[in-house]
Amino acid sequence: MTRSPVFETFRYAAILLALAITLVPIIWMTSMAFKPVSEWQATGADLTWIPKRPTFENFRYLFGQSETTLIVALERTATKPILASLLSAGFGTLIAMGAGTAAAYGLSRFGSGGNLPLALIQLRLFPPMAVMIPVMMMWAFLSLMDTWWGLALIYGIVTLPFAFWLMKTFFDEMPREIEEAALVEGCTRLRVFLKITLPMMRAPLASATLFVFILNWSDYLIALLLTTRQWVTIPVYMSSLASSMTGQLYGAKAALGLIAAVPPVILGIMIQRHLVRGLTFGALKQ
Repeated sequence: MTRSPVFETFRYAAILLALAITLVPIIWMTSMAFKPVSEWQATGADLTWIPKRPTFENFRYLFGQSETTLIVALERTATKPILASLLSAGFGTLIAMGAGTAAAYGLSRFGSGGNLPLALIQLRLFPPMAVMIPVMMMWAFLSLMDTWWGLALIYGIVTLPFAFWLMKTFFDEMPREIEEAALVEGCTRLRVFLKITLPMMRAPLASATLFVFILNWSDYLIALLLTTRQWVTIPVYMSSLASSMTGQLYGAKAALGLIAAVPPVILGIMIQRHLVRGLTFGALKQ
């Protein structure tokens, strides 16, 4: 059926509007990251999209190498918060994906587990604050407060339901005939899972891993409650970039926002050949 020109016009206009809504904040953040203090403090007609005097001063400021006298001295640089985010989000993703994939495969193939799916999803039904208060007390008793491994453990627990349900959907859509043929040939169930099933699930596994990593990487509330000083993450550190003299340090925050966008982008590029297939796995059936 041929679509009318009016319909095509509205369709492209909607696409351009959605693209603008998505890209405008990114362009503005990028512009702000390279502006000197005098420009990102400007208001009204003095506020411009393109920096008049581009500089890396905001990035140097984050790592304690700035010579600008208009910005208050940092109590700590951004190096350790970046490391804390990488360690906690990375290991938290490994915990969630490892446990979630194993549980999803067992439930998909053997149908056991009783109320396990409901119990897992209930982890996400409670308000975060109602859950975090007892978690704080438990983590303090176990000496896990203000540690990256304590943060990684809770990230793995919190994102486990997402990993489980995503992978269970993928396993349910995967044909079992190949596994059954390997079992008939004498392979053990573990060998079938490691040598046949997981390689066939590379695309869904990659997309689920990226989704869980982004959830952990962007967390603010859990990190705010479970870290105090030593292992604060990027979102918590970013909220502290303010001073009584200059107010919010928008340039430094924009620079840190660009740095924070790098790991998810790199991970997405690394798995891009699997990403589209993983997101559409099971959508089309023969």
